[in-house]
Amino acid sequence: RLSPQGENGVNSRAVRVGTRRSQLARIQTDSVVEMLHKLYPDLSFEIAVAMSTTGDKILDTALSKIGEKSLFTKELENALERNEVDLVVHSLKDLPTSLPPGFTIGAVCKRENPLDAVVFHPKNCGKTLSLLPEKSVIGTSSLRRAAQLKKKFPQLEFRDIRGNLNTRLKKLDEKEDFSAIILAAAGLKRMGWENRIGQLLSPEDCLYAVGQGALAVEVRAKDQEILNMVSALHDADTVLRCIAERAFMKRLEGGCSVPVAVNSMLKDGQLYLTGAVYSLDGSDSLRETMQTSVNYPQQSEDGPNDDVQHVGITAKNVPGQAQEAAESLGVELASLLLSKGAKHILSVARQLNDAH
Repeated sequence: RLSPQGENGVNSRAVRVGTRRSQLARIQTDSVVEMLHKLYPDLSFEIAVAMSTTGDKILDTALSKIGEKSLFTKELENALERNEVDLVVHSLKDLPTSLPPGFTIGAVCKRENPLDAVVFHPKNCGKTLSLLPEKSVIGTSSLRRAAQLKKKFPQLEFRDIRGNLNTRLKKLDEKEDFSAIILAAAGLKRMGWENRIGQLLSPEDCLYAVGQGALAVEVRAKDQEILNMVSALHDADTVLRCIAERAFMKRLEGGCSVPVAVNSMLKDGQLYLTGAVYSLDGSDSLRETMQTSVNYPQQSEDGPNDDVQHVGITAKNVPGQAQEAAESLGVELASLLLSKGAKHILSVARQLNDAH
């Protein structure tokens, strides 16, 4: 709980929340503000800045080609740095594994379904990917999705499609260019478009992106009041899974420009992580699974390690040893793949992608 503050404390002013301009970003931000409202009914929140980010503006170039790490986050972080906003809501998968100095992820909310979903053109309603005619064109802006699905469905063609969810669905429905498009199930669900999901891709078909389905609240690392406030939103299971996934990606030095994918699960105190890397056409891949125990008690709060970040996440209310175990799991799994030749697969993928 927030302790009552003095004149300049959080209680005496509105908490300003930054968001991107897209409809999905607004819905996600509203849901976080609603959760905070329930926890702190006496505080007022204002959604202050709805901005377009680099990733929103450059729509004629594949994400993997723009080469900017924080495509959808940079402008929001600038507002945070200038004290124009107190917190920013992101899709966790948009946040790089190393945040700029001075920032931290103060909350990772309970994860929505992280799987990828297929949305079919109305004329293909009721079909699955395997039932589509040969040479059907599937739209996706993700190298990760394309690499996995090319291998699984060699009879299909994969083409880039950009724009926010609304734009992509419009392109699908109003033209004949695409037979189907691949999107994150979480985004469709949050938009209230779950009925458009024609097929959910299981981890056997398509491993998902690091952090997919989870919302992150980014704050200034030194702003203890706001950090304490948002930390109540942490979902412990999601935090541990996402720390492992982000540590895996960071060790591989993966990002938008290479196909890296994961699947994680927490069961009976054991954290399981599957990670994979792919060549651009999916013909070459490495995939392994490891597990570790994260069954540790929460230790007393006070201590020098109060604000330790694990791959950019500060989670005071999740046992520190469990976070360390999760991070080690991700690093060890990545190291195993690197020892088997992952670096070569990824550097070839990167070069090919840059050359296209």
